[in-house]
Amino acid sequence: MICLNRALSPSHLRPKLERLFELSGAKIRSIAEEWNPANGTPVFTVKGKYVSQGWTEWTEGLLYGSALLQFDATGEPWFLDYGRSATVDRMAAHVADFGVHDHGFNNVSTYGNLLRLGNERKFELQPFERDFYKLALKMSGAIQAARWTRISDGRGYIYSFSGPHSLFADTVRSLRSLALAHRLGQSLTAENGRRISLLERLAHHASVTAEFSVYYGEGRDAWDVRGRVAHESLFNTNDGSYRCPSSQQGYSPFSTWTRGLAWIVCGYAEELEFLSSVSDAELDGLGGRAALETMMLRAALATSDYYIEEAAQDGIPYWDTAAPNLAQLRDRKNKSSDPFNGIEPVDSSAAAIAAQGLWRLARFLDRTGRDPARAEAYRLAALAIANTLFAEPYLSTERSHQGLILHAVYHRPNGWDFVPPGSTIPHGESCLWGDYHARELALILLREARQEPYFTFFDVGL
Repeated sequence: MICLNRALSPSHLRPKLERLFELSGAKIRSIAEEWNPANGTPVFTVKGKYVSQGWTEWTEGLLYGSALLQFDATGEPWFLDYGRSATVDRMAAHVADFGVHDHGFNNVSTYGNLLRLGNERKFELQPFERDFYKLALKMSGAIQAARWTRISDGRGYIYSFSGPHSLFADTVRSLRSLALAHRLGQSLTAENGRRISLLERLAHHASVTAEFSVYYGEGRDAWDVRGRVAHESLFNTNDGSYRCPSSQQGYSPFSTWTRGLAWIVCGYAEELEFLSSVSDAELDGLGGRAALETMMLRAALATSDYYIEEAAQDGIPYWDTAAPNLAQLRDRKNKSSDPFNGIEPVDSSAAAIAAQGLWRLARFLDRTGRDPARAEAYRLAALAIANTLFAEPYLSTERSHQGLILHAVYHRPNGWDFVPPGSTIPHGESCLWGDYHARELALILLREARQEPYFTFFDVGL
């Protein structure tokens, strides 16, 4: 369980945040100089160098988005120029990708960050350039929303790359693409000119995920523990009925893959923030603000509490809450994580994602006057995670290592993660989503320490 330290604050962490961005810049430059796009998309490191893994190309935008976050934090023009030019040169294929559920990662991190930075006047955004970024985001949101499976009660979900039967917990963060496209006035046009609201699809996907991917301790099955998350939920596409939980990257359907848990924590916190920018009139046809916020908040609170309970004292989780050898790590919740334990790996990327969600959720609770004590606990938990991640042994201080945050895990069941000689578990490597989300977390906290405006994905202007 995460140990909360009331002495921590963004200002207290500022030296660590500034050091992180100092290290980060050299690593982004190294990847940009050495990466050959003909090899695919950089995904995770092996012996300190980023390599590809041809499963889905869902991480390219996180590289260019990392450069844009670096520019936001440091003001160094090279990172803006690199992120800007690479987005124009490389990201069109991702906007037009009908085959994935990852638009919120690739396209919001690039086109979205550029539009946000321009709106914040961090650089001079020409009118044609603004229109270009808006068009990309509009198309991305509509294309993502078209990847749709209808379930038996009339709602539906954005189905995963596995096919129409498959709902991934991860996809709740791709709702950002629908949110931005809706905010920019886009809808989806179906057969015979039928207009489909992207906000409606966002709300339906969020509610289906909350119902079937998140557990609430209400006896749904023999492993129903409040806050637990199923990585994948399977549906019968003939009649839209729910069948069972599943998992591709976790240990089992009835355990919790902690990165899937983190996506839920982060995704619902962000969407709760987004709803605050939507008018009551727009939400009335979807059941109303109160019902939508209640549904999202229920999922966010349950999973946040579960994350805090399951993580080690320093805020880092092991890769799955029921990993097969985890019982050998006695009293693991009451001591700091050990990435070199030789029994089961930790996942630092899950920690980076969850910390951002906890921070955003705390802010939402504060702003809406809900449960101040809980808000304080979530804020302190986020700071505890950041305090751990942004220092050794998690912060990558070797200049030759292209990763920023060490001890991430991609796909433990498939055995894709590099296991160093002499070890029985993967450790010492990074992944692009972990590095990107660590930079987002650091930027949120650095802007807070500098008393700069709060960073939200939907602050893109109209």
